[in-house]
Amino acid sequence: MESRIWLSSPHMGGTEQKYINQAFEENWIAPLGPNVSGFEQDLEQYLGNDSHVACVSSGTGAIHIALDMAGVSTDDTVLCQSFTFCGSANPIIYRGATPIFIDSEMDTWNMSPAYLRKAIQQELEKGKKPKAVIAVHLYGMPAKIDEIAQICKEHNIVLIEDAAEALGSEYKGRKCGTFGDFSILSFNGNKIITTSGGGALVCRSKKEKEQAIFLATQARDAAPHYQHTRVGYNYRMSNIVAGIGRGQMEVLDAHVKLRRENHDFYHNFFNNIEGVTVFEEPSSEYFSNHWLSCITFHNDNEMLNCEKLRNFLLEFNIESRPLWKPMHLQPVYASAVYYGNGEAERLFKYGLCLPSGSNLTVEEKERINKALQVFFKR
Repeated sequence: MESRIWLSSPHMGGTEQKYINQAFEENWIAPLGPNVSGFEQDLEQYLGNDSHVACVSSGTGAIHIALDMAGVSTDDTVLCQSFTFCGSANPIIYRGATPIFIDSEMDTWNMSPAYLRKAIQQELEKGKKPKAVIAVHLYGMPAKIDEIAQICKEHNIVLIEDAAEALGSEYKGRKCGTFGDFSILSFNGNKIITTSGGGALVCRSKKEKEQAIFLATQARDAAPHYQHTRVGYNYRMSNIVAGIGRGQMEVLDAHVKLRRENHDFYHNFFNNIEGVTVFEEPSSEYFSNHWLSCITFHNDNEMLNCEKLRNFLLEFNIESRPLWKPMHLQPVYASAVYYGNGEAERLFKYGLCLPSGSNLTVEEKERINKALQVFFKR
């Protein structure tokens, strides 16, 4: 059998080892060091907009710290996009708070500003003002983040922007990861760039960055002994994996270009296939890194549907994946409040993520093309 074509595998640029070797040579084998500081500076320069970056062990950890810094605690409520990975929602539970899930709109598949506004109004009528909002740029597609931010501003609610999948994406010429009161990034193995595992919290001030680093390093007070006046976390990124990140920053723009070329490949293929739509930017205001290229089937069809295609591609040793199962449909969140009309459910039912790695070869694309042609000619 031919080798597996993965959905989105790590793609090294070639210079990562230089930074890792430097860490070993200097014995910086710790959750601090020049690679951590350098990676943070690289990200701050890339994002612009007076961003202040604290590198941590995961995007989930970054959201956890953001919620802490937003003052979220027991008995608070947090409004969260339902159509997302569980890492967006689980930190709400870590803080002892209650998630309320918001449906998607179909232009971007991200949080619906209309249902966000409705949820805030109805929660206020219940006498419960939400403490924070977690909005996601899914699959690299920017959300309607200016509308979402305006709603949060009107009600003085903290906006946490989950840009885990959207490094390199832009909305109205501004980098995703710079719109929230706090923003988060992820460098998991399948992301646009990777540190094998890691994330970052993007703050709006140097003081907030310092507070984030304090919390990420067990909230150790300034004392010669170990002293703690509050509970912190063991979330700081290590100098080793930050070295990978420094090398990856050198190829970030190239990886975005390659992912967008993958999207064009699928756009061209499905342009003449009836009943299937490729997920694309709704207007020129949006620039997606197309972290994952996704399609949706229009209708129920016994022979042509996303699950049939997923299993068919497996016969060719090609990995694909259903779209995210909405959080309000997850057993663990079965009792959660949800505001929407089922858009996220429809996306989950009819959608599929196709192989999108920046390291896809010409030969692999030919195999994917051949498999898709066979499937849709049946």
